[in-house]
Amino acid sequence: MLYGFVYLFLEIMVFVYFASFLGGFYTFLEIIISGFVGVFLLKNFKYSLMSNMKDLAKGEISQADFIKLNVAKAIGAFLLVLPGFLTDIVGILLQFGVVTLLLTKIFKFKVVPQNQKTYTNDDFEYKNTNSQTNFNYTKKRRYDDDEIIDVEVTSDSKSINH
Repeated sequence: MLYGFVYLFLEIMVFVYFASFLGGFYTFLEIIISGFVGVFLLKNFKYSLMSNMKDLAKGEISQADFIKLNVAKAIGAFLLVLPGFLTDIVGILLQFGVVTLLLTKIFKFKVVPQNQKTYTNDDFEYKNTNSQTNFNYTKKRRYDDDEIIDVEVTSDSKSINH
C-alpha cells in the first residue's frame, strides 16, 4: 500500500512537471499517442515473442532471459496504455532488452535449484530430478468413519410397484 502511495506521488509530480512544460494540448496529445502506441505494441507482441524464441533456439539468450524479456515487454506495453508520464517513461524503457537485462542484474530473482523441483498439495506430488520425473497421486480420505450417516428411504405409496 505504501508503494502505491509513493508511485501515485511520483506520478503526479512528474505529470505536473511535464504538463506545465508542455501545456495542456500537448499533454493530452501525448496521453493519446502513448495509448495508441501501447495498444499497437500489445497487438504486435507476437512478433517480438517470435524473435525472442529464435534467439532462444540459437542459444543467444537463456530461458530465464527469454521469460524476463517477454514479460518486461508486455508490462511495458501495458504501462504505455495507462495515462501518465512516469508510466510512459518506464513503459518505453521496458521495451528495450538491454534495460531489462540491466534491471534483472540489479534485482535478483528467486531461482529454483536445477537438480530438483518439487510441487505438492494434498492429493498430488510432482518431483523432477535431472535423471527422472516422478508423479505420485494419492487420494486422501477427507472424512472419518464416525461422520458417515447411513440413510434408507422407504415409501408407503401405492403408486410404486415392487
